[in-house]
Amino acid sequence: MKFKDIFDREIRLSTGVWEHILETHPELNGKSDRIKETLISPEIIKRSVYASNVLLFYKYYKDLYQGKYICVAVKISDEDCFISTSYITGRIKKGEIVWKKD
Repeated sequence: MKFKDIFDREIRLSTGVWEHILETHPELNGKSDRIKETLISPEIIKRSVYASNVLLFYKYYKDLYQGKYICVAVKISDEDCFISTSYITGRIKKGEIVWKKD
């Protein structure tokens, strides 16, 4: 699958990574549209404290478990941008804010 992010970069999601996401986070099954929404219309983007080339896109969904975020982790390089994982979380991780919705 391929998506665009808020900066109009093409973001790739390989079949293998999607299968891994669904194995470890089965609650995301059928929610690829939410991943797309999170990339194109995030509320906040943070830089991972573990890898400076990984950005964490967060979007809040009030209908997910009485209100949770979807986080999409994207590895960014000059050659390629791809999703490394995605999950549902109740909080935004620490780290440098790269972009924030007004």
